[in-house]
Amino acid sequence: MSTEYVLTLSCPDRPGVVAAVAGLLTARGCNITESQQFGDRDAQRFFMRVQFAATQPEDEIRAAFAALAPEFGMVFQVRDLARRPRVLIMVSKFGHCLNDLLYRVRSGALDIEVVAVVSNHPDLRPLTQSHGIDYHHLPVTAATKARQEAEVLALVEHYQVDLVVLARYMQVLSEELCQKLAGRAINIHHSFLPSFKGAKPYHQAHDRGVKLIGATAHYVTSDLDEGPIIEQEVARVNHSHSPADLVAIGRDVECVALARAVRWHAEQRVLLDGHKTVVFPR
Repeated sequence: MSTEYVLTLSCPDRPGVVAAVAGLLTARGCNITESQQFGDRDAQRFFMRVQFAATQPEDEIRAAFAALAPEFGMVFQVRDLARRPRVLIMVSKFGHCLNDLLYRVRSGALDIEVVAVVSNHPDLRPLTQSHGIDYHHLPVTAATKARQEAEVLALVEHYQVDLVVLARYMQVLSEELCQKLAGRAINIHHSFLPSFKGAKPYHQAHDRGVKLIGATAHYVTSDLDEGPIIEQEVARVNHSHSPADLVAIGRDVECVALARAVRWHAEQRVLLDGHKTVVFPR
């Protein structure tokens, strides 16, 4: 009985990487079902994602690539595609992104396991618990921020979380927490930044007569809203739209951009390339 795996890797760009990977898999009787690659000429770095079926155990395949990696300076991951990533969602009072993610999981459109939801408000407990998911209300103030973030990290460890999703969590994470979640925390925000900061950005945008509304999903870093971008979505608007219309349209594009980013990360289609990402979508 074969198992479907996914291999992702990055290394200095040089001849022979694809041949070496394909040769290793072929020698072990693996069948490649999908392969994508990209060479970043500016960074002189090579990126690759390969799906393959194999009868060998995951640890043997990983050991084989560990033996190959030093020759090419590879950083790689191998994962059994049957193992769904364990996800913790953080949210405040706005529930549209949370509701969208939970619906996609329940309908089978998003192959992740949401193990818990954390919020600094109690408002979304009924929605979360209607899906049979644990809800943790962790209030936060400037005085309690360090303790609250320590509780968040304890939950990440307790639930063995692979990915943290900030689904309109309206708190700035500390630099320490950002570092501990590096590469495994995704945030969503409207794309009016930095033009329209502060309160009521959609009202500010309406006053300026914007024609496009957007949302950006990115990895969380200590640079606020400036982490490596995974996905962006836009919608065209015009003079007939009220500020309330813009808010509603903005929520829709936030849901779409975040869901794509979470899906692509879960399928190991996103590789970090410095301050950017390489995304291998279907």
